[in-house]
Amino acid sequence: MAAVKLLLVGGLRRHAHRRVVQRLYWGRHFSNTVGENVPLFEKILVANRGEIACRVMRTSHKLGIRTVAVYSEADRNAMHVAMADEARCIGPPPSGESYLRQDRIVEVAKATGAQAIHPGYGFLSENKGFAELCQREGLEFIGPPPTAIEKMGTKRVSKQIMSQSSVPIVPGYFGEDQTDQRLTAEANSMGFPVMIKADLGGGGKGMRIVHSPSDFQSSLDSCRSEALKSFGDEKVLLEKFVSKPRHVEVQIFADKHGNTIHLFERDCSVQRRHQKIIEEAPAPDLRPEVREKIWSAAVRAAQAVGYVGAGTVEFILDAEQNFYFMEMNTRLQVEHPVTEMITGTDLVDWQIRVAAGAKLPVNQSDLRLRGHAFEARIYAENPISGTDFLPSPGLLHYLVPPPEVSGSIRIDTGVRQGDQVTTFYDPMIAKLVVWAGDRRSALKRLVDSLKQYQVAGVSTNVGFLGRLASHQSFQEGDVHTGFIEVGVVLGVVSIEVGVVLGVVPLRWVWSWVWSPV
Repeated sequence: MAAVKLLLVGGLRRHAHRRVVQRLYWGRHFSNTVGENVPLFEKILVANRGEIACRVMRTSHKLGIRTVAVYSEADRNAMHVAMADEARCIGPPPSGESYLRQDRIVEVAKATGAQAIHPGYGFLSENKGFAELCQREGLEFIGPPPTAIEKMGTKRVSKQIMSQSSVPIVPGYFGEDQTDQRLTAEANSMGFPVMIKADLGGGGKGMRIVHSPSDFQSSLDSCRSEALKSFGDEKVLLEKFVSKPRHVEVQIFADKHGNTIHLFERDCSVQRRHQKIIEEAPAPDLRPEVREKIWSAAVRAAQAVGYVGAGTVEFILDAEQNFYFMEMNTRLQVEHPVTEMITGTDLVDWQIRVAAGAKLPVNQSDLRLRGHAFEARIYAENPISGTDFLPSPGLLHYLVPPPEVSGSIRIDTGVRQGDQVTTFYDPMIAKLVVWAGDRRSALKRLVDSLKQYQVAGVSTNVGFLGRLASHQSFQEGDVHTGFIEVGVVLGVVSIEVGVVLGVVPLRWVWSWVWSPV
């Protein structure tokens, strides 16, 4: 009985301490419309895995909020499970039987007393049905309202809304008539090359560049097939292909009180298989008037759909720096840390507070852009195979990242030495994020940090990233979304650490692969 009483008292003290922390922090940074403190959630379920689950839990714990992890059988010993205050298994390894099971996730949230669900990115983060389910079950979905997800989740609809809101869009065909004859006629009318995109597409899937009329039908069939398999809908749209485009996106944030701001832009032009691998903020060599216009366009885009929370409005830029709306990601982006580094913010903190009903902590005029930041995505994959970048699953026998330095070098990861990179999920090992006072210094810090990254047991893209970051064109900011595919850096050698070198630290063999391009 005494032991039970002691446990109860201890629990009450910890609970009281969390509330004190919340009140102190909240009082300094946030208030609602009448100036009263807005209480935070007591417990949040994180409906994700890997580094983003760990990222959300880290901020939640700083705020004194308890966390609940969900995991598949393959992730029983995963890092995010160990970090959480509670954890529940929700199914077998395949995502469709675990991390995409909306019913099981909501069931766990209610059983554990969670008041809110943070979806992270990927999986259910942009699923309108899941956001609606959370609402029906009395759970706060830490993300935008279902209506905003729906409007921005369909490329055709989103482009129509953007056009009505004076946000520039790429010329193309976004109509309902999906017959081969109509699509072929529209492609011929706008002239080649054209881009075929799945209407519900994302993550680089369901996209085809067609350079000549003779290739159009086969590309259309292939795109439809991939769209149906990946998104359950074969509808497509056509866009005039912009040659050597840059991918520039704007981080926006909105609260439930009608306030919307931007947190400047990121350049994500360096991609493989239409997926980003190095991002930076701010975008290099943008004319000041273009920056102002693209920021304003992003805010208009968010306001047009009644957005709430963190979102990213993506644009493509042509050689003359004309910009066109591409899509809006209605969630926290993988690359959000570079924005945090140049603004001194914690966007997950903002997400949680805004979901709880708080106003944004700052006005647009309060934000200041400071320095320059890069993010490099460290993957267990094999660039040696050419442009395939095939995943390299296996055991992380040896994993030593460069030391973190507050405000300058940051490692966001969801794995540890001894963990397994499986075939079931994305093979990301970590995100290496660096900051310095200017682009040149930040880039040097990125290159130096990559040289210190030590991984053994799987093949990685570390050597590839290092050569890429040292390439003269990248150093000058002269890149585009096809930079890798066109062969500029395809000669880069990847380090087969796990297969060839056993557990030899990376630094011992760096001179073998680290030669100037």
